Amino acid sequence: MSTTPSRPTPAEHEEIARLLPVPAERDRPARHHQALKDQLLREFRQDAAPAAGPRSGVRRLAYVAVPLTAGALAVTLATNGQVESTPGAERNAAVAPAQGGKAPAATPATVLLDRIATVAAAKPARTVRDDQYIHVLSTVAWSSQSDADPVLRLDTPHSREVWLSVDGSKPGLLRERGEETPLAGALDKDGRPVDPVGNPHPTLNSPTYRYLESLPTDPDALLRKIYDETKGQGPGPDQEAFVTIGDLLREQLAPPKVSAALYKAAARIPGVTVVDDAVDAAGRHGVAVARVHAGERTEWIFDRKSLEFLGERGVMVEDTNWGRSGQVTATTAILSRGVTDRTGEAPGRKG
Repeated sequence: MSTTPSRPTPAEHEEIARLLPVPAERDRPARHHQALKDQLLREFRQDAAPAAGPRSGVRRLAYVAVPLTAGALAVTLATNGQVESTPGAERNAAVAPAQGGKAPAATPATVLLDRIATVAAAKPARTVRDDQYIHVLSTVAWSSQSDADPVLRLDTPHSREVWLSVDGSKPGLLRERGEETPLAGALDKDGRPVDPVGNPHPTLNSPTYRYLESLPTDPDALLRKIYDETKGQGPGPDQEAFVTIGDLLREQLAPPKVSAALYKAAARIPGVTVVDDAVDAAGRHGVAVARVHAGERTEWIFDRKSLEFLGERGVMVEDTNWGRSGQVTATTAILSRGVTDRTGEAPGRKG
């Protein structure tokens, strides 16, 4: 028997990335290991360079921004006046899951998400070619910790830019902290793609624009798919469903009807609430849809008037060994999103 350890397969790399967020021994919040996962995935892809990978490697690395239309909707109108104030500890009123295709019970969160879905559905569908890229520019900061220092330390907000192949047929590109990382199934020792394939097997955890087009637009069917395909993953089915939808709201664009279905599906997850004032990484205030797990509240922040998705924030709502109530654990802001003809360029400019 050889004493040389076998290299992880690309499928094993994805599984390792999926398991990283919630170490079982501490049940830490799911979004604290972003920077570490970025680095590990880069190393794993390089280590497995000779093998053709089944996917792009973008799994919870990214911020998907589902496009929303502008509309003059105040939060009080959006929630029919049912704004739930959450200045400190979470008032974690559960949202009853929909039964038999019925709409969920009316709560501040379900009413707000329904209004957000209505705005999203009203946006005209854009024409996107298979040979193009989805481009998202954001400002991000995540917390990190170590065995020597288990307390969460929030990083300095910095720029993050990503290009994702519309149909997954070509490598994408991640630009962050002065480094450029190809997003492809397999890379050589220098981090270059060994084949032209970017993401040939998209999933809920690693979608392409074309994959998002194929998702059910019925919110009950979509939520069943999410629960079924994430069964046994993460800290629990409801939190995993909420996190999965959040992942689908980040570094991608989605067709309007799919965008609306994602928001309506989120309204059917138990434990979803409204935070009346939240701030993204760009300092923009908005109203948030949120859920608490393991002492941390994950917030999706929306503009109060247009209901456009602004970004995310993680906030501790309990004192723990790794953080104190009120401590910000993660913050992001979507600055722009669009479609380009090649990696390295932003919509409307070359280079």
